[in-house]
Amino acid sequence: MHTGFPPLDILLTRGHQIFTFDFGRYFIAASVTFAIVWLLRRTAVKARKIQAREATTADMRREFLQSLQSVFVYVIGACFLIWGREVGLLNSVFGEGFGLGIDLMILAGIIIAHDAYFYWAHRFMHHPRLFRHFHRAHHRSITPTPWAAYSFAMPEAAVMFLFVPIWQFFVPTPGWVMFTWLNFQIIRNAMGHAGFEFFPRWWLSSPLTRWINTTVHHDLHHNGGFNTNYGLYFTWWDKWMGTEHPKYHARFAEVTGRSVEAKPRRSGELPA
Repeated sequence: MHTGFPPLDILLTRGHQIFTFDFGRYFIAASVTFAIVWLLRRTAVKARKIQAREATTADMRREFLQSLQSVFVYVIGACFLIWGREVGLLNSVFGEGFGLGIDLMILAGIIIAHDAYFYWAHRFMHHPRLFRHFHRAHHRSITPTPWAAYSFAMPEAAVMFLFVPIWQFFVPTPGWVMFTWLNFQIIRNAMGHAGFEFFPRWWLSSPLTRWINTTVHHDLHHNGGFNTNYGLYFTWWDKWMGTEHPKYHARFAEVTGRSVEAKPRRSGELPA
């Protein structure tokens, strides 16, 4: 079927495949993370649930439907990406790569670049004139669950997607690197919204790990730290820009140091 508009042709002929891939990534990451949290909450580490409040079925339904909406935005964007690669506007993501060493450098580069893009785009969408249109839908999740990983309004989903063509315009990226990053980012996103701290108590004490975001870090952004903790994978930008929540370390220590008998704090309640 030809329409005279190549991205639409791609949508009509390959859209179902693109949707299956994008939705599959989201659904697998969110459902597996949700299942892991469900199991851990029935073990000796159940006190690591961050908030006392429980997300309702209605909360999770909204998060899922909004994430599904975001996937449709990504499918449309992917059709333009494929067309852009076919006409030479964007670098291809296929091929055998440049050797393992260079490929790993590209993988590290895309993770670092995406973290920087996310920080500034996220902070930008918190501007009072933009928040309502871009980011308010996501912040309806005060007690987020893994289903909130892609729970965006359509304008925010478009902003989040825009990183990919920007990256592909400048950097030829092997297919396996792009595939690895796409799955890495959705897994980390699902973990960040899990409402349960996975990382060990010593995580913020070691110089080797303290710069890697925890679930508590992003949970604070949703509950008690609206204008703080904008980062995705790392804490660098929040530290450099002075936007890290001042009680982040204390909150992490409190959550990871709870005994089995301890109860999570109420919504919005932070350590003294």
